[in-house]
Amino acid sequence: MALPVALQLYTVRDEMAADFEGTLKKVKEMGYAGVEFAGLFDKTAAQVKALCEENGLVPISAHVPLDDMAADPQGVLSVYAEIGCKFVVVPYLTEERRPGADGWEKTIADIRVCCEKAKELGMTMLYHNHDFEFVKLDGEYALDILYNTIPADLLQTELDTCWVNVGGENPADYVRKYTGRAPVVHLKDFVMKGKGGKLYELIGIEDEGDTAEEDAFSFAPVGSGCQDMPAILDASIAAGAQWVVVEQDRPAKGHTPMQSAEMGREYLKTLGW
Repeated sequence: MALPVALQLYTVRDEMAADFEGTLKKVKEMGYAGVEFAGLFDKTAAQVKALCEENGLVPISAHVPLDDMAADPQGVLSVYAEIGCKFVVVPYLTEERRPGADGWEKTIADIRVCCEKAKELGMTMLYHNHDFEFVKLDGEYALDILYNTIPADLLQTELDTCWVNVGGENPADYVRKYTGRAPVVHLKDFVMKGKGGKLYELIGIEDEGDTAEEDAFSFAPVGSGCQDMPAILDASIAAGAQWVVVEQDRPAKGHTPMQSAEMGREYLKTLGW
């Protein structure tokens, strides 16, 4: 039983900025059933909702910076409730908010407040990991500490399977670990030829990581990298996921973002998804 497939629109962010309506139409034509937003590009909630309905796309979720949500939980989250998002997602932590930093405890407290407001508005908060949550604090991964601290009725997972792998864990096993708490799973593929490198510069974020050989790490269209996608898909079903979401932070050399999104969708079709 295949799950519906959505596209994280961060994959095609430049296209969204240039032609919001036309890009949504093309995403639907590729065979995506839903979308996950990463910015609304000055569109109102009513406009976004109408465009999704017009194109037959389910607005399943949105990535919203934690600082924005924490500063005005009601004002920010109500926009996504109006669009019809079932989920809203903490997408990334700035360095001062990360595990081991002074702001980590505040991060957990702020996420809890946002979770409570999301629940009040009829949505569920998810947390989208990178690899820095796989640092251990007192012998336990920070990611697990987050999920053990905030209960499942407030916070669910959006496991990014690329970063789980980079963090040192088997993505399929980790998805299964959160069975019953993994409504949305991020499908992301990559190629890693070496260690180190400024990984976050690949997603447009300044990175102070060690310089590595050229192309030591690169994102790849889903199905064309090193990830065991069939195992991840099986795990997503077993874990009770409602959606899988294709995301590619940057296109591989020689491909545009739209081509990358289409290649990932075509691969999933070959598996019956």
